[in-house]
Amino acid sequence: VIMKKLILWVIFSFSIFAQKEIRVAFFPNITHGQALVGKNQKIFDKYLVGTNITWKMFNGGPSAIEAFMSNQVDIGYVGPGPALNGYIKTKGDLFIIGGAASGGAVLVTRKGLNIKTVKDLSGKKVAIPQIGNTQDIVLRSILKNAGLKPSYKGGTVEIVHSENSYIKTLMSNNDIDAALVPEPWGTRLVQELDAKILLDSKELYVNGNYPTTVIVVRKDFYDKNKDLVEKFLKAHIELTDFMNKNKEKSKKIINKELKALTGKSLKDKVINVSYDKVIFTNNPQIEATKYFLDLQIDAEFIRNKPDISGLFNLTILDKLMKKK
Repeated sequence: VIMKKLILWVIFSFSIFAQKEIRVAFFPNITHGQALVGKNQKIFDKYLVGTNITWKMFNGGPSAIEAFMSNQVDIGYVGPGPALNGYIKTKGDLFIIGGAASGGAVLVTRKGLNIKTVKDLSGKKVAIPQIGNTQDIVLRSILKNAGLKPSYKGGTVEIVHSENSYIKTLMSNNDIDAALVPEPWGTRLVQELDAKILLDSKELYVNGNYPTTVIVVRKDFYDKNKDLVEKFLKAHIELTDFMNKNKEKSKKIINKELKALTGKSLKDKVINVSYDKVIFTNNPQIEATKYFLDLQIDAEFIRNKPDISGLFNLTILDKLMKKK
């Protein structure tokens, strides 16, 4: 009897004091600055006391969404295009709860090529980080507006997908002619390979006023852990303020974290230029995000226009911003 009571007491105590877990998706990009600064400075740990934070790094949105769908990630930073796909594929079990960044991508061309307009990309190879990611969706829209189509659809532009870190190698070996990539990768191609900017971040899409990064969460995790989601967003809001008010310090922290993650830091001139191309914000830019659905339909990633009325759940964000 005493032994049974002891066992029950141990189980009860463990259930009370067992540490909660939150698994966070992010990319090693400047457009995921809040994640990089927050991870390095343990800002999320400050708010999520007693919670085990596991950071999950990805190269692109589609692979991150797959991790969400297979219950390997709970919350995190992804592009608006993959966020939309995740919402549609899970039938609302993955949705957006906040914004993180806008702008911060460039379309560059290889040194020595006479490419002056998007139309000149006809017959060329253009790299993007991942099929179906935000840069891929924007690229296809740009090509369409210029009267061009991808080669797999009978067009003259070959779209090549590769990890951001390897795109530089492809361009240096003349295996690609252009690339549409997020920062700091675009600035690295310009400064290290003398690539030329064909379209800057403000020329890519709606004057650069489109979300590059949003925060998404699994519905099941949200429903069971609203307290953790709120604490996560509190940390995110603090980080957004900090990064906008302390740019120089934020650059150094991001560089330190990038070195820890990738084994290599950025040159000062790279991070200075690329950081200024990104706008860090809590605003998910609802209308611009929704317009990505039209772009994905045009790109034939989505066949029929679905109902996305539940794509955003900004209840917690609105509450926190009103208090702020």
